[in-house]
Amino acid sequence: MILKQLPLGAFATNCFLVFMPETEELFIIDPASEAEKIVAEAKKFPFKKARILLTHAHIDHIHAAGTVAASLNIPYAELAPADHLMYNSPLNAIPPYFDHPDDLPEVRDFSTITSCTVIGLPGHTPGGSGFLFNDGKEKFLISGDTLFCTSIGRTDLPGGDYAALIDSITGKLLTLPDDLTVYPGHGEETSIGFEKKHNPYLN
Repeated sequence: MILKQLPLGAFATNCFLVFMPETEELFIIDPASEAEKIVAEAKKFPFKKARILLTHAHIDHIHAAGTVAASLNIPYAELAPADHLMYNSPLNAIPPYFDHPDDLPEVRDFSTITSCTVIGLPGHTPGGSGFLFNDGKEKFLISGDTLFCTSIGRTDLPGGDYAALIDSITGKLLTLPDDLTVYPGHGEETSIGFEKKHNPYLN
């Protein structure tokens, strides 16, 4: 696997490109903004198929999805159904930083993915998801805005649920191997073991 991290936009939202050489498949996770940068980086990979996966529907994680999808001939974005309403809502905006674009691609539930495991992580949003990649040689988790380095996702926004977030983290993430690298939606990478020891919200 090849992983490329792109911090983009006003909130330095992490977009991830994950290329699987064996299947020539490219995953574009959370096309936040600055679509031209995402497309330019994507075109460096010799992919035959590209897919857009969304950890959740907040506008700072999906704003460039329309331009990226059109530029790379991706027919739809994939997102947990509980976040579809937010994805399409014109209220899903953060003026003056992010409007709600009128060119977002069709959104569907996750279809079959053989290269990674989708983990449902409600709490930050109802349809929050994480993506666990494991090709037998290396493995890592893309956690969206559920778990950060020494922090956790906000739950004071519409759809947020603190109890559900903590349950997602403790019940689904902290049960993963301590040496698993975690790439969050904002900020630097961490690991499951590090968060168990040093995250003040979990101790």
